[in-house]
Amino acid sequence: MPLETILLLFSIGLVGGVWNAMAGGATLFTFPALMAVGLPSLVANATNYLAMLPSNLSALPAYRQELREIGHRVWPLMACSGLGAICGSLLLTVSDPKLFDALIPFLILFATGLFAFGDLLRARAIRHFGDHASQTLARIALFAFSIYGGYFGAGLGIILLAMVQIMGFATFHMANSLKNLLAASFTILSIGVFGIGGLIAWPEAAAMMVGSTIGGYMGGRCAKYVNERYLRIAVIAFGVLLSGVYFYRMGNA
Repeated sequence: MPLETILLLFSIGLVGGVWNAMAGGATLFTFPALMAVGLPSLVANATNYLAMLPSNLSALPAYRQELREIGHRVWPLMACSGLGAICGSLLLTVSDPKLFDALIPFLILFATGLFAFGDLLRARAIRHFGDHASQTLARIALFAFSIYGGYFGAGLGIILLAMVQIMGFATFHMANSLKNLLAASFTILSIGVFGIGGLIAWPEAAAMMVGSTIGGYMGGRCAKYVNERYLRIAVIAFGVLLSGVYFYRMGNA
């Protein structure tokens, strides 16, 4: 692998690690970077899971207090998301690459919309179904969206962040701590499926992993000092922009 490719992937991994730890959604640009260096879309998607795993793991120490407050409530959520991730990852291994390529802009836009309107969805669910029923529906939705996440890595952090906010973890930093934990456990399971399926480009993953490890640690320490409103706006704006780019490319293919 050329040195310039290594440096590019390291740099993107570094920025992606910071972004993932602070807000989620870094895959919206790490995934295109892997495609830009020549990886097919399915391989880029699978490789991205491994490349960005350290960004979630290395952010966890900064959220020790939030995770202690969540406590045992995390286990049912990890079970729901983990089972969905395995189903989605298995689906990806047998997917038609052309169909996957055609779905990319829709999937990115969907992920961005869910993040943007997560609070509104939770409020309406509670109003129509009550808090207990809405929690049950949210767990079912987490399983369903985890199938999506296992199938398509881009937007995974945004989806998980939105889902845990819908479930009632309303403060941004508590939601972000749970998002990082779920994403880490979720990703480990998907990597196992993709590794067995032969979809991971290991050299490219290693170059990006080094950067995402450093970035994840930095982002986890800095996240609490950044205004969460600005983080949300930045994630939403970037998701809309990237979905537009992919719609444009699809229309001119």
